[in-house]
Amino acid sequence: MKRAYLMTGAATLAMLLATPAMAQDAPTAAPAAASEPGDIIVTAQKRSQRLQEVPVAVSVISGDTIAAQGGVNLESAQYLVPTLNFRKSGTSINQSLFLRGVGTSTFSIAGEPSISTVVDGVVYSRAGEAFSDLIDIDRIEVLRGPQGTLFGKNASAGVINIVTKRPGNELGGFFEGSYFSGGNEYRARGAVDVPLGENIKSRFTGFYGNYDGNIRNLATGNRVNGYEHYGFRGLIVAEPTPDLMLTLIGDYRESHDDCCAELIGTLPTNLAAGALPTPRGDRTREVNQNLVTSTNEKSWGLSLQGDLSVGTHTITSITAYRRYDNEEIRDGDWVDRAYVGITQLHDFGPQTGDTFSQELRLTSPTGQLFEYVLGGYYSHAFTQRTFARFDTVCTLTPTPATLTPCTAPGAVVTMPNGSATFGSAFDNVAVFGQATLNLTARFRLIGGIRYTHDDLSVFHSRVTPLSGPGIQPSFGPFNGKTKSDNVSGKAGFQFDIVKESTFYATYARGYKGPAYNVFYNLTATGTNVIEPETSNSYEIGLKNSLDGGRLVINLAAYYATYNNFQANNPDVVAGVLVTRFTNAGNISTRGFEADVLWRPVSDLNISGGLAYTDAHVDQFRAPLGAAVIPSGTTLGYAPRFKGSLGINYRYRTGMPVDFEFGAQGSYQSSQLSQFDASAAVRAATTIKPYGLIDLTAAIVDSHDHYRLMFQIKNLLDTSFASSITSGGPGGSYRYIIPREADRYFGITGRVNF
Repeated sequence: MKRAYLMTGAATLAMLLATPAMAQDAPTAAPAAASEPGDIIVTAQKRSQRLQEVPVAVSVISGDTIAAQGGVNLESAQYLVPTLNFRKSGTSINQSLFLRGVGTSTFSIAGEPSISTVVDGVVYSRAGEAFSDLIDIDRIEVLRGPQGTLFGKNASAGVINIVTKRPGNELGGFFEGSYFSGGNEYRARGAVDVPLGENIKSRFTGFYGNYDGNIRNLATGNRVNGYEHYGFRGLIVAEPTPDLMLTLIGDYRESHDDCCAELIGTLPTNLAAGALPTPRGDRTREVNQNLVTSTNEKSWGLSLQGDLSVGTHTITSITAYRRYDNEEIRDGDWVDRAYVGITQLHDFGPQTGDTFSQELRLTSPTGQLFEYVLGGYYSHAFTQRTFARFDTVCTLTPTPATLTPCTAPGAVVTMPNGSATFGSAFDNVAVFGQATLNLTARFRLIGGIRYTHDDLSVFHSRVTPLSGPGIQPSFGPFNGKTKSDNVSGKAGFQFDIVKESTFYATYARGYKGPAYNVFYNLTATGTNVIEPETSNSYEIGLKNSLDGGRLVINLAAYYATYNNFQANNPDVVAGVLVTRFTNAGNISTRGFEADVLWRPVSDLNISGGLAYTDAHVDQFRAPLGAAVIPSGTTLGYAPRFKGSLGINYRYRTGMPVDFEFGAQGSYQSSQLSQFDASAAVRAATTIKPYGLIDLTAAIVDSHDHYRLMFQIKNLLDTSFASSITSGGPGGSYRYIIPREADRYFGITGRVNF
């Protein structure tokens, strides 16, 4: 462990520090001069600005950096940004992001995330949709702290702002194919830029991936935790006049995942041990399940953005529609069949949803005394789910002393079952504005405000022919409705100490709208409104761009409080462990962050980050019948220390072929997986500290036409769990083991044309 600790770190923020070959698709006549780290451009404040000029703690990662890491979605970004963490769950619809120790984990169809995901200006209203494949991404901007002024209500803890690649002016593109060991993973992706006219250009992207998985299922003999993903994306940019730019984007994807199997990592206290693989904690790599937990998803969307120059100002309109369908299939008993005394429990939960949104804003020019962004936003998001649960329960007299299947002679078998239809409709209207007053060339005042109105309505009806374990009697129909109005905002200042160093101090008030705990086993005691979550955040930072922009050192310290914190708390309903979505009271988070980007010479890039986070309960408000979580308890997915370091070097031979070498790693201290009132459960569900090291080596055509890259992931073969929860058979604990918990190898070939 000491060796792993000393060697770890992560290639955070590598963004434009990625080598020129990875930052472009089309070949060039000669190696292009890379921009310096201090020249990174972001849109974190809904206008293009240099990263060093933005008074917000922002980490920036290029899509090519994530691809070089072997990642396919936002889960991979957690190893590159020290303040970002990811909660893996049985199916993608229940996964969550955390920033500075704060996030929302909920199974409710009427709850929203605390971290907003925005793709090309379009807000993704559902957390599950945000975890789709990151294909053809230009950059990911991770904005920490409340960002409600410009990005809206479900940004009380931060924003993930994703920007895709724009089409080039000439015909060109790339094709890339990869193979990874440890489960036979194949990936293919490609993109082509096609000029459609004098002022019209386009880019079309397609991708396919297939992976067997990293876990062996003894019941079927197959691997699980794999996937099959495919989809495409099209983008057309037209400039009918010099003052008008239109951007039309369409995308479609399908995902078929048998992820994520929950392994039983500890011994149960009942007879179930005979039906389970030998538990080995986070070293367990086997399940024995006759029904594989899986997710089938389809999503597609269209957006049209118009940017009109009116004098020195720009009017921007973004109109978008998205459709997101998810089918969840779950094995809730974790054994291969029904046994006497061990209920077989299977879930099927298809869900459909659509979102329409419209944003309109006016942006002033930069470099003036008074700079501002004004706007309005509307969205309507409707989601409906039909969820069915099926039990197989059997008894045998006398009760056998050994594990006995329900097919044994004389066994009495019953099959409780029930189904529920439930859904939600979110309507959000907001007006907002943010301004900068440049009092002098070195001193600026910042202010912003947002008014938000929310309408939320929900419905639920459950029909239960026969109740049983995990199946409540019939309920409903229930209909609920609530409204909320909120004013959030931001205030602060910036001061250029010297040309290369900028100090800022800000106060921000965040907001997340009301919710209901609408899920399959809803009862009358759970129909109350969950009040809006609000936050108050204070942040100071120092952004330094030194050595002509080759060295960037950004520092930030923060303190934030959250009132009416919306959280999931463990609960037992009908004999099955579930979670209850509630207002959990007051929490706070404080800490500091450091990000470093350094290019000492043109072909050597070094990047890293360090975060200290103390996120804990201040005063817990337990729902009726639930235990109190003690004040001072650390929040889930909030490691106290997390660090990252990455090095990339391109050796130019002066010959037709160059060589690249990279080393990237990450380390994090222990983190709590299950936010629970029991100290024993918290101890058992704490994920131990771990560090990861990845190595890369590549052969590169000197003009970047071709590339062949070799990867070693998790060099030290460090095993860890991404999730540990209670509720397994006989009081055992359930583990989710990610792909990154085992050493594996990869090879990627790329052709640019």
